[in-house]
Amino acid sequence: MDERVREHADVLVDWSARVDPGDHVVVSVAEDAHDLGVAVAEALGERGAAVTTLYGSEEMTRAYLKGSEAATENARDEDGLDDPDSAAPGFPDPAVDRALFEAADVYLRLGGGRNTAATADVGRRTRRAYARTRQGVREARMDTDWVSTVHPTRSLAQQAGMAYGEYRDFVYDAVLRDWEALAGEMAEMKRVLDSGEEVRLRTEREDAPDTDVTMSIAGRTAVNSAASVAYDSHNLPSGEVFTAPYDAEGEVFFDVPMTIDATRVRNVRLVFEAGEVVEFAADSGEEALESVLETDPGARRLGELGIGMNRGIDRFTDSILFDEKMGDTVHLAVGRAYDACLPDGECGNESAVHVDMISDVSANSRLEIDGEVVQRNGTFRWEDGFEA
Repeated sequence: MDERVREHADVLVDWSARVDPGDHVVVSVAEDAHDLGVAVAEALGERGAAVTTLYGSEEMTRAYLKGSEAATENARDEDGLDDPDSAAPGFPDPAVDRALFEAADVYLRLGGGRNTAATADVGRRTRRAYARTRQGVREARMDTDWVSTVHPTRSLAQQAGMAYGEYRDFVYDAVLRDWEALAGEMAEMKRVLDSGEEVRLRTEREDAPDTDVTMSIAGRTAVNSAASVAYDSHNLPSGEVFTAPYDAEGEVFFDVPMTIDATRVRNVRLVFEAGEVVEFAADSGEEALESVLETDPGARRLGELGIGMNRGIDRFTDSILFDEKMGDTVHLAVGRAYDACLPDGECGNESAVHVDMISDVSANSRLEIDGEVVQRNGTFRWEDGFEA
């Protein structure tokens, strides 16, 4: 086993999840993340944790959803129903899954499947119905000290357009970092966001639509996402500062390609009025985008503003886990807002989805907070090379 796999496991268990002796830990292991799963199990055993292991297979999820679609279609035919809305399966209450996470202290998701498009042929109505049914499971899972990471696999390397060995180096360069030092660097961005009331993002490009969007952040608390639950951060790797905006106005263009529901989506444009998406378009994958926005009322509102600050991630890979952390990027997510950004007792935007979209801000851009430019063309005002 590559020694870096064990180092990855140690960072995950010690720095990221902060597992204590006696903690009940649920570990979901994707099909090709076996080596990392073994290393994590060893690390958890050394720390005296109780472990429950799940098989996190997208291919099995596809099989279940396709079977549900077939059963629903047969029932429609037998009943003579013509209503297209009846084509969405009705899923039973996932009470066992919910109870499992309600009893857990820590949840670790080890991604790394065999096919990044495993569920591409599942109907969008089915995906929406399944997501709505499992919202309670998602909430119970997010109440744990959860951390999501990935094991470098050939499928992810292929999606990133990289050789397998090259991709492994890329992943470990992003994961095996001095996280404490990076947390210190990001603290200034958190301070600026915490003291601000309004954010304005503007880009002006000849070859793409302009972005000019404002959003309120008054009363919100930004998260210094330093890859540890101690920082209210739940991804490894990480390297972003994010908050929960509201009352968005204007339009924004996302020029970084992404995969939504196993569908490639490019060049997304959203228009906001009174905090809600009122227009949308995409050069490709527009149906997938529409499916997300139609999930529920909260799916048309913002749940996150994130600012990438991990300059160890040096290229886009079509993986949100990495791409949204890259320096010189800003991302917005429609859907659920994270509780860590909200005042005690306040509910932010609620939704069964949380979908991030990314803008490259390395040129012809500026990020303003309360009218003051804090980042221009990807450079922060406290960094060398900043132009006021």
